[in-house]
Amino acid sequence: MLRTTDLTKRYGQTIALKSLTLQIGRGEFVALLGPNGAGKSTLFQVLTGLFAADGGEVEVAGHSLRHSARIALRHIGVVFQQIALDLDLSIRRNLLFQADLQGVPRRVALARIEAGCARLGLPADLDRKVRELSGGNRRKVELVRAGLHQPSVLLMDEATVGLDPKSRRDLLQALHADVRERGVSVLWATHWVEEAEGADRVLVLHQGALLADGTPAEVTRALGEATLEAGFIKRTS
Repeated sequence: MLRTTDLTKRYGQTIALKSLTLQIGRGEFVALLGPNGAGKSTLFQVLTGLFAADGGEVEVAGHSLRHSARIALRHIGVVFQQIALDLDLSIRRNLLFQADLQGVPRRVALARIEAGCARLGLPADLDRKVRELSGGNRRKVELVRAGLHQPSVLLMDEATVGLDPKSRRDLLQALHADVRERGVSVLWATHWVEEAEGADRVLVLHQGALLADGTPAEVTRALGEATLEAGFIKRTS
C-alpha cells in the first residue's frame, strides 16, 4: 500500500534521506523507529506532499506521488507531531471541517464521526471544546479526523509526544483495534522502543538510512544485541 524507492531529500549539503527504499503491505502496522534527527519527520513531509523529494519515487496504493499526487494523497490519512486542532471549536466542528475539506458528504461525515469517536472511547458529548480534553483524547480526535475519508494508509508522526504513559498505551491500543477492524496500513514513527515492540514490523532509521527491517525479533537479531532497545541504542548513538 506504500512504497518508496531510492527516496532522497537534501537540505543544502545535508542529506536527510539517503536512497530510502521501503514498503508496507495492506493491514500492516509498521513502526518507524529512529532517534531525533533520523529523518522520520522529513520522510512524512515527503510522503504527504509537503516537501518534494530530490530523487526517488513514492507510490501510495499503486499511484505515483510524483505523477498522480491528487489520487495518491486521497489514500493517506496523517497525524503530525504537533497538535493541529482548533482548540476553541468543539470535537464535532473540528471533525466536520476536515470532512468538508475532504469532500465527505455531511450525512456520511456525521455517521463516521459518531462511529469513530465511539470506537476510540472519546467523550459522548461531541459539542465539548477540544480545549477541555486531555492530551490523549485530543490525539484520538486527530486519529478520527485522519480516518474520515477512509484512507488506505495512516501516517502517525511521533503521535504520543507529550502524553503520559497511560494515554500513550490507550492511544496505541485504540489504533491497533482500529487497524484490525478496518484493515488500514499504518506507518508509526517513534523514538520509543516500547511502542515499536508491538508492531508487525520495525524499520530502524538512522541518519536518513535504513539500518534494519523485519519483525521486532528479526530486527533485534540484526542489531546484534539481546534486546531491541539495547541494539537500537548501540547502533544509533
